Amino acid sequence: MSRRLGRLVALSLITIMCLTLLPVSYVRADVESAKKALEEAQNAHKETEGKLQETQENIVLLNGVKDSLQGQLNQLNEQLTEVSNNLADLEDKIRDKEAEIEQSEADLEEAIAIEEAQYAAMKKRIQFMYEKKDTTYAEMLFASASFGEFLNKNNYIEKLSEYDRKMLIQFKQTRANVEEAKAKLESEKEELDAYHVEVVAEQSKVTGYVNDTSHSIGQYKGAIAATEKQADEIAAQAAAEEQNIAELKKKLAEEIALSKLAAQSHWRDISEVQFQDGDRMLLANLIYCEAGNQPYAGQLAVGSVVINRVLSSVYPDTVVGVIYQNKQFSPVGDGHLALALAEDRATAACYKAADEAMSGQTNVGNCVYFRTPIEGLSGIQIGDHIFY
Repeated sequence: MSRRLGRLVALSLITIMCLTLLPVSYVRADVESAKKALEEAQNAHKETEGKLQETQENIVLLNGVKDSLQGQLNQLNEQLTEVSNNLADLEDKIRDKEAEIEQSEADLEEAIAIEEAQYAAMKKRIQFMYEKKDTTYAEMLFASASFGEFLNKNNYIEKLSEYDRKMLIQFKQTRANVEEAKAKLESEKEELDAYHVEVVAEQSKVTGYVNDTSHSIGQYKGAIAATEKQADEIAAQAAAEEQNIAELKKKLAEEIALSKLAAQSHWRDISEVQFQDGDRMLLANLIYCEAGNQPYAGQLAVGSVVINRVLSSVYPDTVVGVIYQNKQFSPVGDGHLALALAEDRATAACYKAADEAMSGQTNVGNCVYFRTPIEGLSGIQIGDHIFY
């Protein structure tokens, strides 16, 4: 059979096998091996746990800042209440002072009116006395019937003049006192007005602090809620990673158990195997996909694993059956093998490894599995793979 005809037959056989044996959905954490997937999952889980702890610490810090701000807000609200009460009392005092000033203005007007009236009366009496040239007082005195009456009349005139002077002085003093009281009230009102401006400014400032602090608390509450949501998401991710790690460990344990079972099972001799057309090309391209970047010993080891499975009673008894067994070789599931076969990408070294493996040569004994090294997994390490 010519090489071209062999390739056509192999491609036809592969196409049929892909249609019958490939799973509809193939999921694997790492296309190279479960070991790498397990290591990556464990590392990612550690990182996730670190993020979760950091996020929880951030929540504690944010809550601490929020509580501190809440305490400041409470103090500011108390301060604002006190300032508002002081402002209300101050405004009451200003209103009282305005009423007192209004009353003092009325008192001043009254004092001025009385002073002016008294001054007018006294002025009129003096004017009358000068116009009469004192004859009235003289006639009144000399008309006295006795000396005692004369003295009494003279005393009356003196007391009247003294009263006029006294009342005028008193009214002037009253006016001065009222003016002084009014000036004092106005000065006190100016002080109250100035203090009122300061209190209003303080109230505005404290109100601004209250608003800013309330806004900050709202922002921290939002940050806390977002961080708590993030923590929940990270915790869910950690749980999923833990489940993934458990599944990977379970799969690895199953593979190790199958490897041990295969070692203890019945093995055929290589002479009992009847290879089919296309097996060589199929095996060479699988070796290319799994170990094309490995040294020749690693390529031969991959071919040996496939042939060991063919010889073991635990696995299918054909190269095609072994390679296309469900979820056994990642290049089958992810499509790399089909692409390699379509172009026959296998190198000469890969074909040589396939030929030697199909002739019964093995450099890994009866190993039926391989993957990148993993802690606790013993076997034969060649290149980047460990065979067991």
